[in-house]
Amino acid sequence: MCGFVGFSDNMKDKAPVLKDMMDSIAHRGPDSEGMYTDDDIALGFRRLSIIDLEAGSQPIFNEDNSLVLVFNGEIYNYQDLRKELIKEGHTFKTHSDSEVLIHLYEQHGYDMLNLLRGMFAFCIWDIQKKSLFIARDYFGIKPMYYANMGNTFMFGSEIKSFLFHPDFKKELNHDVLEHYLTFQYSPTSETFFKDVYKLPPAHYLVYENGELTVTRYWEPVFDAKEGKDLDYWVSEIENIMKDSVAHHKISDVEVGSFLSSGVDSSYVACLAQVDKTFTVGFAPEQYNEISFAKEFSKFINVKNISKLITPEEYWDSLSKIQYHMDEPLADPAAIALYFVSNEAAKHVKVALSGEGADEFFGGYNIYKEPLEHRGFDKIPMPIRRFIGAVASRLPKVRGLNFLVRHSKTLQERFIGNAFMFDEREKNKLLKERSATELPTDITKPFYDKVKGKDPVTQMQYLDIHLWMAYDILLKADKMSMANSLEVRVPFLDKEVLGVASKIPTEYRVNNGVTKLAMRQAANKVIPQKTADKKKLGFPVPIRVWLKEDAYYNRVKSYFTSDVAEEFFNTSYLVKILDQHRAGKYDNSRKIWTVFMFLKWYEEFFIKR
Repeated sequence: MCGFVGFSDNMKDKAPVLKDMMDSIAHRGPDSEGMYTDDDIALGFRRLSIIDLEAGSQPIFNEDNSLVLVFNGEIYNYQDLRKELIKEGHTFKTHSDSEVLIHLYEQHGYDMLNLLRGMFAFCIWDIQKKSLFIARDYFGIKPMYYANMGNTFMFGSEIKSFLFHPDFKKELNHDVLEHYLTFQYSPTSETFFKDVYKLPPAHYLVYENGELTVTRYWEPVFDAKEGKDLDYWVSEIENIMKDSVAHHKISDVEVGSFLSSGVDSSYVACLAQVDKTFTVGFAPEQYNEISFAKEFSKFINVKNISKLITPEEYWDSLSKIQYHMDEPLADPAAIALYFVSNEAAKHVKVALSGEGADEFFGGYNIYKEPLEHRGFDKIPMPIRRFIGAVASRLPKVRGLNFLVRHSKTLQERFIGNAFMFDEREKNKLLKERSATELPTDITKPFYDKVKGKDPVTQMQYLDIHLWMAYDILLKADKMSMANSLEVRVPFLDKEVLGVASKIPTEYRVNNGVTKLAMRQAANKVIPQKTADKKKLGFPVPIRVWLKEDAYYNRVKSYFTSDVAEEFFNTSYLVKILDQHRAGKYDNSRKIWTVFMFLKWYEEFFIKR
C-alpha cells in the first residue's frame, strides 16, 4: 500500500517539483521513496512496506528497463500469476506483487486487467513509445486522479499533490458543489477542483502524443440464478468468503481487523483469526459499540483495542479530516474511521474491514422499501403524484415523507443512501446556480444498465457505482492512509461478487431481513444476535452536538462568515440551524453537508 504522483511535460529539471509533490503524500508511504524522471515523464513513489519488505521498492522496471511502474494497492493472486509468467519466460528480481504487474503488461497488454484479483491503481510508462498506461481497480478501492493543464498532464493518488506543480491552476468547480449538496459527496468523474478528474472504477486511461483516451474494461453484471435453495447460497457464501479472507491476509506484516457491532466486520474478523480488533465509539450509550465489540472479541478469543472519542477530539479534527479527504465529504462516519485507523496504526500496518457487504448482498434498510409498500405502489401513478404534491406542501409531520417519496418512480426518488438538499431547497440555499445536470441525470446511465431488473437489484447497482465508490471507499482509503495504515476489504472481491450477483433477490432482501443469505452464512461461525443485528452504520451523535452551545456557535460562525456569504444565502443556513436547535426538524445532516464544504474550502482555498 503506497501512493504515487507523476506528470508529463517539457520541464527541464523535474526532480525538485516531483519531490515536493511526493512529500505532500508522505503519509501514504512513510517507509521509503523513489523517483524516475526523463525528458518526458516524472514518476514519484511513497512506500508503506507490506510485501517483500526488503526488495519491493518502486519505481520498478522490466528486464530491459523499457517499462517503469508505480503502483498503489495489493494483488491477491500475484503468486499464481507469477508462476505463470515464469513459465512464459519472464525473469523476476523481487518477490513483490508490483513486479508481477509490469511482466503481466508485457505478456497481455491492456487485457492484463481482467486477470487481476485485488485493489489497485497503477501507472506504467513505456519509455520507448512514450506512452502512459494508468488503471484503477474494479470497484474503486484505490483512488486515481488526473488533470491536463497547459502543457502538463499530471496524475496521482491524491489531488493535493497537484498543488505543487507550477502549471496547476486551482479553481473551484461550482457545478460539483451543487451535486454534492444533494448527494453529500462528489458523484461524477469531475472533482471539486476544476479540470481535475477521478479515473472511474474499472477504467483505464492511455496518454500518448498529448492525446488522452479513457476506457472501461469491466463492469458488474447481476444475473440471479433461480432454482437453487437458500442453503445452497449460504454454502456458496461460506466458501467464497473463507477464500477471499485468506487471500486478503497475505502479508509480511501483522494484520488486524476493524470491528463494530454489526455482522459485516464481525464475520470478517472471525474468519480472519487475527490477533487484534479495533473499535471506536462515542458517548452516550446508543453511539457506543465498544462493549459489544469487546464481548465479541472475547468470543473469538482475540484482543480488542478501543477508544472513546470525545466531542472535542471529533470537532478539533475536522480541518485535518477534510484536508486528507481531498474533496469535501459530509459523511460523519469519516471522522470515526479516521480515529479507528489512528488507533489501529499504533499496533499493525494492515487492517481488514467490512465495506462492500451491503452493496453486494443487499444490506441497506432502504432496500426493503420497494418490497414493503407494494400495495400502495399499485395505486395509479397520476393519483400518487397528486397525493405527493399535496403532501409536499403541508407542514412536516411523520408519514408525509412516505407519500412524497412514493409519488415518484424509483429512479426519481432513489439516488443512493444519502439525499440531502432537493432542487427546491438548493434554490433557497445557493446564491447562484450553474449546473445543468439534475441528480436524476447523473443516476440515469446506471439505471439504464439494469433496466428490467427488480428494484432491489437496481438500487444495489446504483450504490456500487456511486455511493460505494465515492463515499464509502473514498473515506476508507483517505482516512486509513492519513494514518499510514492499509485497509483491505474482503467483501469487495471480484470472486465474491461472482457469487453475490447470482443470488436471487428473495435471498438478498425480503420484507423483514436484509442480507438474508449472508447473515445465515455468518451465523455458522458467529453468535446469532450478531448475525441478525440491524444495520446501524457508524453512529455519530451529530444531531445531539449541534444543539449544544459550543458546537452550535462554532457552526453558526461558519454559516455567517464571508466565505459562506460568497456561496450561500446565509439567512437560510441560520434558519435551518436554529430549527434544528429548537427541535423543530432534524436538519443535522443538511447542516453537516454545508459545514463540511466550508471546512474543506477553508483548508484548500483560504489556508493554502
